[in-house]
Order: sequence, then C-alpha cells, then structure tokens
Amino acid sequence: MILIILGVVLWTGAHVFNRIAPDVRADLGEKGRILVAALSFIAIVLMVIGYKTADGPVYWGRVPALVGINNLLMLFAIYLFAASGMKTWITSKIKNPQLTAVKVWALAHLLVNGDLASFLLFGGLLAWAVWSVILIKRAGVTPEPYVPVGAKKEVMAVIGALIVTVVIMGLHAALGATPWG
Repeated sequence: MILIILGVVLWTGAHVFNRIAPDVRADLGEKGRILVAALSFIAIVLMVIGYKTADGPVYWGRVPALVGINNLLMLFAIYLFAASGMKTWITSKIKNPQLTAVKVWALAHLLVNGDLASFLLFGGLLAWAVWSVILIKRAGVTPEPYVPVGAKKEVMAVIGALIVTVVIMGLHAALGATPWG
C-alpha cells in the first residue's frame, strides 16, 4: 500500500508544482517539463506495482449493474480526453475536460473496486484532480474561448473514444482484470 501512496503523492507533487511554485517552474523551462514527465513516469510505475501487489480489506465486490455503469463512465472519460485535444463542443461546457475525465475515471473505478488499494489509488487521484481544479480556479486561469468545430471532429472524437475504450478493455483483460463483468 505504501507504493500506492508514494505514487499518488509523487504524481500530485509533480502536477501541482506549476500551481504552487509558478516562478520556480518557469525558471526551469524545458528542464521542468522533463522533470514532471520523469516524476510522472516513476509515479505511475509505483502506483501500478503498488496496486498489483496490494493486499488489504475488501468492502464490496463487483456487481454486474455497476460494471455496466463503470464501462459507460469510462467511455465518457475517454471521450473527454479526446474532446479536450480536439476542442469539440463539450469543451465549451466543461472548463477542465481532462481533469473532469480523471474524476469520472476515478469514480467509475471506485464503483467496481471496493478494496482499500482502490480507495488509495483511485480516491487519491480523484482528490488530486479536485485539488487541481481548485488551484486552477484560484489562479484565475480561464480556458481558451470555444471556437465551433465541424461535425467531422465531433464524430472523430466519438469514434476515437470507442476505439481507445476497446483497446483499454483489451489491455485490462490481458492483465487479468475483467472489464466486461
């Protein structure tokens, strides 16, 4: 469990560094981006190893109805990531689509994983995403104004999200998790 906690703390520190110490981060320039990327990679490794090796209490198991809800939420989370990069219509309605995607992803996983390791991992990353939004709002950062995009980009975002969802589900199955219930 300690590896999960270390991973979440490292991930959080790397990602809020820009909001907590913007002058220091600006002084680092490109080296700062490399540092954040390296720390993020290490954090992911720690979280994955910690989660795979965790052993702790289980408060609830997978329920077929919740698995279906989880899968729909995951599709939405992946769509939000795709939409944020493509600046589709939904980005005019959701100020921080990537952080919202992380929140949806975390909640979806908490629905179907009622064990302590999941609380630490998904709950920790949910807390990071919420805190990040608070820091962004306090900093007065405003999103770029929405510029309407063509229907082609909207359709591409949906198709891309469907494809990525199937790939992620396949990876989960290959790693021993059953995403289909």
